[in-house]
Amino acid sequence: MKYPLIVFDWDGTLIDSAATIVECIQQASRDMGLEVPERSRASHVIGLGLHDSLRLAVPTLAAERYSEFVALYRSHFLEREDAMQLFPGIEELVKELHREHLLAIATGKSRRGLDRALDASKLGPYFAASRCADETNPKPHPAMLHEIMGELSMNSDQVLMVGDTSHDLEMAREAGVDALAVTYGAHPKEGLISCQPRGCVASVDELRQWLETNA
Repeated sequence: MKYPLIVFDWDGTLIDSAATIVECIQQASRDMGLEVPERSRASHVIGLGLHDSLRLAVPTLAAERYSEFVALYRSHFLEREDAMQLFPGIEELVKELHREHLLAIATGKSRRGLDRALDASKLGPYFAASRCADETNPKPHPAMLHEIMGELSMNSDQVLMVGDTSHDLEMAREAGVDALAVTYGAHPKEGLISCQPRGCVASVDELRQWLETNA
């Protein structure tokens, strides 16, 4: 087995949430009378830690108003949270992989947010470990992967990172871990390819096929 441990990003990789996150960023910006970021800019920050996300998505927002923006964003997100669904085929794929691999999650979500999502999706029991942006250094810093590898006693050459953003792929590169990009999430294919992942897939079916052949 090439990769005993497969680490997944959550938003935009396992669950179809990228468009909703963008809408919530844009709506919170409107609420505060800020320039509303265009979709590409709002999408780019998905997966980053809180401060990096706000600095890039709403650069005119003063740091002392970050908490106000976050409260508005969370309010909009919670209103939409129940409508978000796993990508078709992901539940089955996770269950299949769990039979032969250890699975983990490295996400820009908060711990509270990930726990809610795992509970709602019923996928929690299939993941041996997880790290969130409010628990350690956020992406693209390699800390999440280093901590997961340490917890599960894995070396970098035993691990595959699967994600939909350049932040996921850069984190993997910094951790010395192979990466697989999915193009059905937040970031465009061109930017993902520039990070030189081992592969690039456009659907959950292609993801399954790639893992069956290479993992």
